[in-house]
Amino acid sequence: MNAQIPTPPDAAAGATPVMAQYFEAKARQPDALVFFRMGDFYELFFEDAEKAAAALGITLTARGNHGGAPIPMCGVPVHAAEAYLAKLIRAGFKVAVCEQMEDPAEARKRGSKSIVRRDVVRVVTPGTLTEDGLLDARGANRLAAVAVRAGAAAVASVELSTGEVECWAVARENLASALAALGPSEILVPDRLFADEGMNAALRSAGGVVQPMPSALAEPAASEARLKRLYGVDTLDGFGTLSGAEISALGLIAAHLETTQAGRLPALTAPRRAGEADVMAIDPATRTSLEIDKSLSGSREGSLLGAIDRTITAPGARLLAARLARPLLDPAAIEVRLDAVGWFVERRPLRQKLREELKGLGDMARALSRLALGRGGPRDLGCLRDGLARGEAIAGLFSGAPAPLEPPPPTEVKSALAVLHADDHFALGAFRQMLAEGLGNELPAQARDGGFVAAGVRSELDQARALRDDSRRVILQLEAQLLADSGVALKIRHNAVLGYFVECTAKAAEPLMAPPLNATFIHRQTLANQVRFTTVELAELDARIAQAAERALAIEVATFEAWREAAIGVAAAIQAAAEGAARLDVAAGLAEWADDVGGTRPILDRSTAFEAEAARHPVVEAAVKRTGQPFTPNDCRLDGAGAVGPRLALVTGPNMAGKSTFLRQNALLAVLAQAGCYVPAKRLRLGVVDRLFSRVGAGDDLARGRSTFMAEMVETAAILTQATPRSLVILDEIGRGTATYDGLAIAWACAEALHETNRCRGLFATHYHELAVLEGRLAHVANLSLKAKEWNGDLIFLHEAGPGPADRSYGVQVAKLAGVPAPVVIRAREVLERLERETGAPAHLDDLPLFAAAAPGVAERSGPSAVDLAVAELDPDSMSPREAMAALYRLKGLVT
Repeated sequence: MNAQIPTPPDAAAGATPVMAQYFEAKARQPDALVFFRMGDFYELFFEDAEKAAAALGITLTARGNHGGAPIPMCGVPVHAAEAYLAKLIRAGFKVAVCEQMEDPAEARKRGSKSIVRRDVVRVVTPGTLTEDGLLDARGANRLAAVAVRAGAAAVASVELSTGEVECWAVARENLASALAALGPSEILVPDRLFADEGMNAALRSAGGVVQPMPSALAEPAASEARLKRLYGVDTLDGFGTLSGAEISALGLIAAHLETTQAGRLPALTAPRRAGEADVMAIDPATRTSLEIDKSLSGSREGSLLGAIDRTITAPGARLLAARLARPLLDPAAIEVRLDAVGWFVERRPLRQKLREELKGLGDMARALSRLALGRGGPRDLGCLRDGLARGEAIAGLFSGAPAPLEPPPPTEVKSALAVLHADDHFALGAFRQMLAEGLGNELPAQARDGGFVAAGVRSELDQARALRDDSRRVILQLEAQLLADSGVALKIRHNAVLGYFVECTAKAAEPLMAPPLNATFIHRQTLANQVRFTTVELAELDARIAQAAERALAIEVATFEAWREAAIGVAAAIQAAAEGAARLDVAAGLAEWADDVGGTRPILDRSTAFEAEAARHPVVEAAVKRTGQPFTPNDCRLDGAGAVGPRLALVTGPNMAGKSTFLRQNALLAVLAQAGCYVPAKRLRLGVVDRLFSRVGAGDDLARGRSTFMAEMVETAAILTQATPRSLVILDEIGRGTATYDGLAIAWACAEALHETNRCRGLFATHYHELAVLEGRLAHVANLSLKAKEWNGDLIFLHEAGPGPADRSYGVQVAKLAGVPAPVVIRAREVLERLERETGAPAHLDDLPLFAAAAPGVAERSGPSAVDLAVAELDPDSMSPREAMAALYRLKGLVT
């Protein structure tokens, strides 16, 4: 089937009332799959049904006819809708949820042919998820927007499930790094920007679903008006001086939320502004190669985040991930974080008590967001109640006055404790007390399920419940009275159609249908073996019981709405408390990790130094320890100024000796230190790194038609054009994907450019041992090598980095270790020995014309060459053609 959705005029012609409702909803959300609520199922029709059935693997059927053809249809149960929604969102679909807005009984009151009112209550997109079942509890789910005004760019983001909003201005060439740091699930982009190839490249590298938006929605005036509506303010002055691009980006988010949330206002924080100068720039390729938040396989396991995460709570895990994604540049701000970690490192007993208390802390920010958007239930209120109570308990752990010689908690800890102490905030304390007294212990998922308001809170609720719950006893009393009055064996029963009724056998019913008992017993129904009656008293009791149940539920729902509104009223305080608990969790978790691995506090300043002593790779060390083996630590000294170490270190050594691990571990030390973490090293002094670049590993980009070598060159080009004197660059095997001389030439030129032009700190791993001569030619270049030894024909890797170049590559020995068949290894050794004996082999780099004729000022020289002197003596203006020709031949003779 491939039934097309009719246009509205076709839909109006001959459509049933229900299908007319569907067509109206679909016309409002033409690019979304419409989940159309019909009783206990969400139904999908026409092309929506075909797409959903294929994506979900469910049966495609047909229902009724429209326009002379069967209507394709599929459906999913309402109770299991979350799982199906998650699968559709992951497949790239948008879903519009069209709900029943009234009970069928209410619709029948308007007439027998009336249909239930339905309306779109939300549009589900990747960046607007809020349900726990659709989210990764320990990962953020951000909606981002990009805008460009007058040549200036800005990025804004919202984490709708927690209400966190951020925005910052960025240079257009840095959009890829900014988006990669956010890792958004969905990116809103004005459609006019797709003509910019640079923008398209940044969007492709970000990884989220790109949502084109009409450019008119990014106009500053319209964006400002939407922002004011979103926040309920008359002016944006309270948010600071927002640029036009920032307002446009935030306005795109506001427009998207208006559309997808169907008028519901989320509980959002004020936009937190950041600048490019505040965080380390890490481009997408570097983030991927260093495996900061996820491994190359895409999982958290095996990443830096997975190795160091000791947080207890989901909000703490998300905060730690955000800090690793955007390390700071300001040493003072980093020190604030390190103070908190250090304070907990020194107080292990207190840290353990805190971590024990944190285990009972729920995800208050996400619970609050669901309540604000009308998707929450009593369990979300319970999360707030229990979370605020646990926050009080946490604050109590620190309430004792410190000893006279004991330093007070550092700023990060004090500020977190201040927002956790609800009694210091009257409105928040009153809200917590209201929930503590009003909420019961057993909480249902939805308010309509009832039973969550504690007894004694509402007297009218207690009365209605008493009648509802005592109905069994009252019915039994009436049954006994009717039995005594009639002398007939009867039972009072109940079903959904008749309500309560009297039932007896056909033979026993004869007296009830004759005078005088027929005046009491009113005949209702005759079945094959039973006859059913009612009485005036039973009918009245039936009505009172039904009304009591309905009234009790109505009171509970009204109470829930009042509590929900109260939660929104103290949303800012709840969000602050949730963030404070997360900050404590991160600080204590990092202290726990530092204790586990023997981490030390880094020293940060604004120099260009990088001094690491006995440093280890946090991820590799953890993996090695699991096998029972030790990890070999290594030192590394670099300095952009060349004062305490070389600017550029050339790292050589055999494959498998640990060159890539050495490079990565030093880059990760910078990430950890500037994120505010202790580092796995005996000592680290770091001049803050403004940009981190990594070209490690090889991989093609077939989707964009790039070979491995081309992808490597693109990344290398980005490094050479963007690295500054404050950057840190690690390069591994540049030039290996092409011919030997080409690769050697590229590696040589890149090393010179990093040293002379970029003047940044760098580690350059290579198998081109000819580059070792650069140590003597460039002022701030040094050789390092990862050591290996041959023992009885076998190669032993020492994993130790030391000064000087490697003596050889040991490639044949590594091939043997890899299991290459012995005859192949023997033959390779024979060929290698013959090549090494060849007199014509390029054994000396100086013999290569490419490098002998290097441009002046790049490789250092002792003085002018013979060609330089000869050219200096020439006077072209006074030479005849014959003299010029003779001079040219002389010059040629000097270089040949």
